[in-house]
Amino acid sequence: MADLSTDFCGVKSPNPFWLASAPPTNTAYQVCKAFDYGWGGAVWKTIGTPVLNVSSRYGGWEYGGNKLAAINNIELISDRPLEVNLREIAEVKRLFPDRAVIVSAMFESDPQVWADAVRRIEDTGADAIELNYGCPHGMSERGMGSAVGQVPEYCSMITEWVTSVASVPVIVKLTPNITDIKAPARAAIEGRAAALSLINTINSVIGVDLDAFTLKPNVGGKGGHGGYAGPAVKPIALSMLSEVMQLPETRDFRIPISGMGGIQTWRDAAEFLLLGATSLQVCTAVMHYGFRIIEELTDGLSNWLDDKGAASVRDVIGAAAPRYSPFNQLDLSYKVVARIDPAKCIHCNLCFVACDEGAHQCIDLTVDGVKIDPATYAGPAKTQPVVREDDCVGCNLCSLVCPVDGCITMLEVDSGRESVTWAEITERYPEVTLQWEAMGRYRAEKGIEIH
Repeated sequence: MADLSTDFCGVKSPNPFWLASAPPTNTAYQVCKAFDYGWGGAVWKTIGTPVLNVSSRYGGWEYGGNKLAAINNIELISDRPLEVNLREIAEVKRLFPDRAVIVSAMFESDPQVWADAVRRIEDTGADAIELNYGCPHGMSERGMGSAVGQVPEYCSMITEWVTSVASVPVIVKLTPNITDIKAPARAAIEGRAAALSLINTINSVIGVDLDAFTLKPNVGGKGGHGGYAGPAVKPIALSMLSEVMQLPETRDFRIPISGMGGIQTWRDAAEFLLLGATSLQVCTAVMHYGFRIIEELTDGLSNWLDDKGAASVRDVIGAAAPRYSPFNQLDLSYKVVARIDPAKCIHCNLCFVACDEGAHQCIDLTVDGVKIDPATYAGPAKTQPVVREDDCVGCNLCSLVCPVDGCITMLEVDSGRESVTWAEITERYPEVTLQWEAMGRYRAEKGIEIH
């Protein structure tokens, strides 16, 4: 069985699965229960000056019958007394010395306040401190949370205040509510952060009640923006993780990354690991299904590692990261085409409609091998979609809408062209300022026709 243990900037845990800073880590009762189930670590719900939370706090997005495809929350940091949180953190660490206990913190922008907070946190025996630079609501209006994460100078300054007095690793949690997430990541590294974590929640309005005309969640008839999380945000999290992995300090793992955002299954977890995450944080899935999902996460990940011949989780961390590429480095000569298996086709014609009206008109409907006009055909025979492979651009849409697994496959074919990228084309014609003019010259030179 593969070794799931991890070492994240010196913080050790028996597996890479940590509870993210959120309602599931609000109390010692919850964290101890999670550790009993087998979670490798927990990031305590953000502590700071106690706040007053509102009611109601969550809004859910249901899609295709899937409850909580995403969740929106307007809950603030811990509303319990700081002394209570610190006492319980110390107790949890005493009871579970082998688990990662990280304290998420958010305080006002005063170096002395932070210095005092760091001292008190370290007195609990916690393994690390996570700086919450991500909350997009409530705290950002007070100059904290994403208000810090969106301004690299603030991010670097406050991080340095903390790292200058901390003796435990300092992790900076980044906000996705920014144009280029690499900017605050660099700033955190300049502030001597030992690690990064991402992503925090995305700014959102989850929905509107069509009868009452109120926003969701509804607080006395009013609502506003909140933090968006859950399975629906995973693609955004993977993209931002990949972007941050382009930095030299993360690419060589001097600065490790704790990945989060939509992790619900072991497959999700494996994707984050392959793109460079060293530890994994989970929140919405636990709020939906409970702590027991750790069994599926660890068993599934362990079995997958065994199948891949990996001795430990460390063997796969970042394995797919080098394949992440800027668009102008993609090979323009690479070509795939769609192919439909008639034996698996159920004649729903979704692929034909999607291609004809939503893509590139490369699929014909046929009856007994003869193309028919679907607008006029009224015969009893079932129609069979057929791809014109010479015209297929390989967009994948037909395979994505097909309801039958394996019915439509995308096959690599020889395009008959030399390997070339946009970067190479524009480098070949430096006097041409517009890329499409450079491509036109390249096509003319190579005799490439446009269909």
